[in-house]
Parts: sequence; structure tokens; C-alpha cells
Amino acid sequence: MSEHQILRMGHLGDGIAHGPVFAPMTLPGEHVSGTLTGQTLSDIRVLHPSDQRVSPPCRHFNSCGGCQLQHAADGFVAEWKVDVVRSALKSLGLETEFRPIITSPAQSRRRATFAARRTKKGAMAGFRARGSDVVIEVPECQLLTTEVRHGLVVAKALALAGASRKSALAVSVTASDHGLDVVVEGGKPIDGPLRQTLAHLAETHSLARLTWGDESVTMRAPPAQMFGLVQVIPPPGAFLQATKDGEAALRAAVQDAVGEADHIIDLFAGCGTFSLPLAATASVHAVEGDVAMTEALEQGWRMTSGLKPLTVEARDLFRRPMLIDEMTRAQAIVLDPPRAGAEAQVAEICKSGVPRIAYVSCNPPTFARDVRVLVDAGYVLDWVQVVDQFRWSSHIELAARLSRTG
Repeated sequence: MSEHQILRMGHLGDGIAHGPVFAPMTLPGEHVSGTLTGQTLSDIRVLHPSDQRVSPPCRHFNSCGGCQLQHAADGFVAEWKVDVVRSALKSLGLETEFRPIITSPAQSRRRATFAARRTKKGAMAGFRARGSDVVIEVPECQLLTTEVRHGLVVAKALALAGASRKSALAVSVTASDHGLDVVVEGGKPIDGPLRQTLAHLAETHSLARLTWGDESVTMRAPPAQMFGLVQVIPPPGAFLQATKDGEAALRAAVQDAVGEADHIIDLFAGCGTFSLPLAATASVHAVEGDVAMTEALEQGWRMTSGLKPLTVEARDLFRRPMLIDEMTRAQAIVLDPPRAGAEAQVAEICKSGVPRIAYVSCNPPTFARDVRVLVDAGYVLDWVQVVDQFRWSSHIELAARLSRTG
């Protein structure tokens, strides 16, 4: 056993001591002991706890790998997440106004991916154990809505029906307006008897839709999502914001950032999280690489009256970013890229002179990288809004406004 003083928090939520030594579930200022293997401390005992240490609200926390920060006070976590973004910007010489962080409440996650495995006595479903492939059952998970927690029961039944004994299923569960939307990966090849079993299971558990691999098994009711006033039927496995509260916070920030723009381009538009609410007051051109998502977005717009003109384009923005002559009419751009950021697209935006950008990000380092390029091209980073919809995790999301005059 060795003793260590925790100096700071790492970007994954681990405490870091001199070395560096990484100590999960510890906090700055704590004196701890444990077994050091390489650079990681295990079997940790907290000798002198921080005054920011609290009792975890979930009884599964010590074993489950779903959360990293339940041992820390909410105020500490909020300040740390804002500081992660601030530090990423500061490392590239950037500063700005930070709006107060918005944190989603407990039991508000509307989607989750469970691991489900057959056992000798039946089946089990839950999240992976911390640093392991072991499945930990989490019947009292404090992250998930009641409806999504029912997905644990569904996942067990799916494992019994179509999992091999050698590997676990990945069961993605999303709450919709008409029941759970479930996508299963890693199961046995589907045949006639399995299809019948799965259809019966979907009926028994009142699933809106069940997809097995790439194959649709059944859709009892459209798994609808509301984006503003528009109802959309996303394709199976489509990206959605993790909580309704988080989505609302990001949408409000985006609407504030674009202001009264009459013509908006939404890049990496998904199924229309931002495009469709914005179409209530502005014409929108929505660009997304996934054809099925653009079709769902356009269908939602067509089925809703009273919206401004909206056009969609299926396009890989990493390989074919929008060019300057395609952005001449835009008064604002919404940019919501994946974790890799939007390096190629940002280079083109710099040439365009579009006056406002609403940038939504899930990765502070790539966000800071892209903002540095935009600022060097004449933009000003007006403000940042951190949104914590992955409560108790190290994951951080944000929205920001950049503006340019002349």
C-alpha cells in the first residue's frame, strides 16, 4: 500500500496525485492510500476526505461504471465542468463570458444502452462494472427515467430469447411518446421462430419499435419525438439528446445565439433537434450525413403546418464541407458536430463571413481548437453555456455564440 495526496481532477473524473497517479472516486485535497499498479491506484482508502465528498445517491455507484462523480457535491461537479471548458479555451489563449451551468435532474435520462447476458439461471442486464466487462444489475439506477429503467426487464427477456452464452447483447433503449424504442446488437441471426418470439416480447412489453441488428422486427406504434412543435419518427438508433431538460437548454441557447436571423444553415443537423424549432421563424437548410435522419427530419417538417421553408441535404461534411458560395445567403449557422469537431467545415466558415454561429459541442478540446481558428479569422466568442445532461459523469456539453461584424 502507498499513500498519495490528490492534487487535481483529471478530465475523466479521476483524482490525480503526483507522478501522475490516477485514483478513481477521489477528490482534490484528499489523502488516500491504495495499491499502485502502473499509474493507477486501486483498493483505495480515503484517509482524510475532502469537505466536498458526499454519500453517493445511488446504491450501485461503487460497482457500476455508469457514473464517475456521485461521491462529489453537486456544486463541486458543476464548477469543475465549467472549469474544464474554461481551461480548454485558456490553453489556446481564449476567454469569454460563462453563463451559469444548467444541470439535468436525477432520473431524467431518456436513453441508455444496457449490456444483457444469459446466465446459467436465466439472464441479467445492466451497465458494465467499473473498468471491467462484468455486467452489473442496476434496478435502482438514479440516472434513468422510470420508463427507461423498465428497459432492464426488456433487456433480460431479449437476452433469454436471442443472446448466445458467449457474449452480451447491447440493448439501446430510448423513451418515445408511444413506448420504448429498442435496438439490439450482438444477438443470434434472426430466423422465423426467433422473429415470432421477439414480436411476442414486443407486444408483451408494449414496445413502440423493436429492431434486431439491421432488421426491423415490429413497430406497434411510431416511436415519436417532439422537436418544438414538430413530431419526428427517428430511424432506429438515431442520435438524440440524453435528457429533455438538456435538449431544451441547448435549444434555448441556440435560438439565442442565432437571434433574428431569417436564413439559417444547420450543419450536422441530425433529425432536426435545432432545425425544426428554428423553422418556426426562419427558413432553414439542414445538412446531415445520415440519409435516414434527413428523411425523418424532412417528413416531420412536411407533416407540420405553419413552418417556414426548410430544405435538407444528405452530405458528409467531413469529406465535403459546405463552401463559401453555398453559404452566401446564411445569416447564421448552427454547428453541432460529433466529438471530432468540425475542422474542415470551420475553415470554410471562416471565409464566408456569416455574422453569427451557434456552436454546440460535446468535446471541449475540439471546440476550443475550432474556436481558435474562428477567432483568428475575425470572430468573437461572445459567451459559453455549459449544459450537464450527463449528470454524475465526466461528460460535458455546451453551446456558444460567435459573432462577426463587417
